[in-house]
Amino acid sequence: MKVTGAALPLLPLCRRLLPSRLAGLSLALLKATALELAILAGHLLLYPSGITQERRTTPALPAPDSPDSRGTTHLPTETNPPVVLLHGFIDNRSVFVLLRRSLAQHGRHQVESLNYSPLTCDIRTAAELLGRHIEEICERTGSRQVDIVGHSLGGLIARYYVQCLGGDLRVRTLVTLGTPHSGTSVVPLANAHPIVRQMRPGSPVLEELARPAPGCRTHFVSFWSDLDHLMVPLETACIDHPDLMAQNVRVSGIGHLALPVHPAVATGIRQALDSAGTGAETAPRSGGLTVA
Repeated sequence: MKVTGAALPLLPLCRRLLPSRLAGLSLALLKATALELAILAGHLLLYPSGITQERRTTPALPAPDSPDSRGTTHLPTETNPPVVLLHGFIDNRSVFVLLRRSLAQHGRHQVESLNYSPLTCDIRTAAELLGRHIEEICERTGSRQVDIVGHSLGGLIARYYVQCLGGDLRVRTLVTLGTPHSGTSVVPLANAHPIVRQMRPGSPVLEELARPAPGCRTHFVSFWSDLDHLMVPLETACIDHPDLMAQNVRVSGIGHLALPVHPAVATGIRQALDSAGTGAETAPRSGGLTVA
């Protein structure tokens, strides 16, 4: 997979004024920053559409004597579990418009986006609420498990549910996008918000997640970007836990906001979810794939 972008008119100037390696890095930063600003502008327009919880419906199967079912032999099939999308801090489900469309186009028709309140002040409380939502989804759809894709804080909430609240019984695969698994030190002034303090290195919540988790059944895939300005240090978005089945996928050339939007990342997410159903691995346990 490759993240590409149009060449910028400042490229010749960068090459003249800077060493070649630094010029290449500066160009990548310019591209990523321009893409982040464009995504932010588009997301601000879509944000009002995602404030309310979405209406949840269960697709109806054809009746046994309906025209769609006549002449067809129905064999037992292994169906994909529902996919639950969980947004990041001060965000809502509208961030997943493009990812949701990509999943639907490739056969994932049971996709649900969950909103947690922007007033949420505790990861533990949000994880408990997520657990209740997942139980409702499983009961409504008849599925035993779900897959989760969590962006930023959403990935941390889902991981707490899986590791600390017994959610590994319900979550087959957890994909995180730019999630501060080891805590981020960005914007110290943001510590005024209690949930930001929980995302700091050494917080009680992160210490809970660092504890042993023997027998955890969920498969984790963490996408992290080398140009993610909200992850300080960058590697905090990687999962490093001896008891977890985790893959870390390095993404090059895009920033934090682009992770749930970029089509190359969407392809990687689909591959991660599909591989969970076949038992195959999309990347080595350490190192992962590189989206360049």
